[in-house]
Amino acid sequence: MQALGIDIGGTGIKGAPVDLATGKLLTDRKKIATPQPATPDAVTEVVREVAQSFGWTGVSGATFPGVVINGTIRSAANVDKSWIGTDAAALFGKATGTEVAVLNDADAAGIAEMTFGAGVGVQGSVLMLTFGTGVGSALFTDGVLVRNTEFGHIEIRGKDAEKRASEHAKLEHEWGWKDWTDRVSEYLQRIEALLSPNLIIVGGGISKECDKWLPMLTGVQAAIVPATLHNDAGIVGAAMAAAGVTATG
Repeated sequence: MQALGIDIGGTGIKGAPVDLATGKLLTDRKKIATPQPATPDAVTEVVREVAQSFGWTGVSGATFPGVVINGTIRSAANVDKSWIGTDAAALFGKATGTEVAVLNDADAAGIAEMTFGAGVGVQGSVLMLTFGTGVGSALFTDGVLVRNTEFGHIEIRGKDAEKRASEHAKLEHEWGWKDWTDRVSEYLQRIEALLSPNLIIVGGGISKECDKWLPMLTGVQAAIVPATLHNDAGIVGAAMAAAGVTATG
């Protein structure tokens, strides 16, 4: 079975058809910069463009960087606040002419990693963290997803953790790897104290450079591994959601 996955982020919107048996992208992904401001109408137009670029008419799934409940957006930290209360599933469905399942972006990435990537076969608590425009999170217990956790917004030193630990924060403040990794370590130590995960999977764009920073992490007892699917995990998870696959247990 195949489905189209579209991953909506604070800086880019990307998509591709996915083979749901293997988790592999069937073509090169299409990527378009996230419009600024990232209003519902502007983002929906890009979603339509991505779907049309593949001539897609089958089932589709899309991620969103915020809390999603039954296709409706409940938070919007890194896109326009007018998203809050919007029925994204209906909006995207009307634009593409197909039914579109919508879920949190980190949840989608986590589903993909638990099924095809670094989390395959891992029992106990697994935490997926995506470091990008913000910090997304997906928590699994024995393979079952706990939806919409949003652990990137826990407070550290009076600020949202993602304001200190995201890839965007690193670029914005021009922190070197050591300075940024120290902040990530502090964040992971706090997360571990709260959740005691058996495994932490790190994803997002910066996971492609994990050799530059994973070895510098300190004070964390859980095993930490990079996402196997790297920045394609959201696309794959969105496609899986389109087919009704939202957990591995």
